[in-house]
Amino acid sequence: MMPKYLVIFVFCWMNIAFGQSNSNSVTSVFHAGAAHTGVYTGENYSSFAGLKWKFKSQGKIFSSPAISNGIAYIGSADHNLYAIDIKTGKQLWKFTTGGAVHSSPAINGNIVCFGSFDGHYYALNAKTGTLIWKFKTGGEKLVGAKSLWAMKPHDQYMNDLYDFFLSSPIFSSNNLTVYFGSSDGNMYALNAVSGKLKWTFKTKGLIHTTPALYNGKLYFGSWDTFFYAVDATSGKQLWKFKTGDQPVVHLLEGVQGSATCSNGMVYFGARDSYLYALNANTGKMTWKYSAQGSWILTTPAIQSGVVYTSTSDTYIFAALDAKTGKQKFSYKANGYLYSSAAIGGSTAYFGDFTGKLSAVNLKSGKLTGHFTTDGRNRNAAKLLKKDTLDYNYISTGKDNELYATSVKIMDQLYTLGPIVSSPVISNGVIYFGSADGCLYALGLK
Repeated sequence: MMPKYLVIFVFCWMNIAFGQSNSNSVTSVFHAGAAHTGVYTGENYSSFAGLKWKFKSQGKIFSSPAISNGIAYIGSADHNLYAIDIKTGKQLWKFTTGGAVHSSPAINGNIVCFGSFDGHYYALNAKTGTLIWKFKTGGEKLVGAKSLWAMKPHDQYMNDLYDFFLSSPIFSSNNLTVYFGSSDGNMYALNAVSGKLKWTFKTKGLIHTTPALYNGKLYFGSWDTFFYAVDATSGKQLWKFKTGDQPVVHLLEGVQGSATCSNGMVYFGARDSYLYALNANTGKMTWKYSAQGSWILTTPAIQSGVVYTSTSDTYIFAALDAKTGKQKFSYKANGYLYSSAAIGGSTAYFGDFTGKLSAVNLKSGKLTGHFTTDGRNRNAAKLLKKDTLDYNYISTGKDNELYATSVKIMDQLYTLGPIVSSPVISNGVIYFGSADGCLYALGLK
């Protein structure tokens, strides 16, 4: 989600055009990295029944929660992975790493696995938080470039302020292997019990997407602009698919969104402003959906032949025919959409960057309820224009060509308690994290 003033500026400067359950079951949803469709059976609620509890960490939460055996697990930028009792909202334990925990946890029996910006992926005892193993990657970092999006000063390296996540781990169906990507460009396969390396697959870009495992194949995207299919047992490449890029100005267009697989197809979004539908066996494109220049970074959810996706700076939640890509309806939110939707019955739940969690009816495309974070309640009146995020409104009077301006504005936006974390539904309760540092638990009705 590139601020619109930069799109205009770069276009004029270069004269180019570009686009931009059951309480004992495991429920894990990873923002921009779900390994499943994000659909919850038997959870047919339509709105929110109020706050049950909230747990406050000491850092921003971009990680999405995982729920298992009465415990919610979630990472925080304060370097910790937390285990929270879902009945009381009280901390059971925390595990401290050497960096921000922006990946989402995955549960395999009595093991919880996650990654940290300290360059390690960890496996802990899910009940006690005791370390079982840790694996060192080649290092984790945000994507970035010199003079990103042509911002000044032109000799300064700039982190991409919208690269929120690390790859989240997933386990194989037999629970013997764990897979995850890394900023070092590798996809890793480890023995899930010992943490020993089985294989690596190298790309030419950072991998912050979470792999999807489907019919013995891993599907994932890289910041090198390619989407890959590899054999889950050997790590051998089966095919790769090229998404769009911009070779003149470094816009960091790559694949930031993770994939969902269904009925022989794989669906994923990219920064080139398209949602792609590919044949999962061959990698051949069946259709693509244009977001009209807006990034697509969320993980698609699929239910009853419909694909649900979201856009960044056009704020659109869209329902598409899974076979043709034809839009069935769209709903406009109040801010950037990085929170992948959770589908429960006939309702979709997703958060936006203004700190608003929305419930949208999937038959009518209409809002049925919403919840706002503490930060939004405090700061919406002074930051939002008609209750909607407008970057140009916030940046009025500032030098928008300076990277420092983008940093300051992002810090202002964080005071809204943006919801980048993807919600998880379990037994009539929806759980999600916020950049205000809280894990929220809301009742559904």
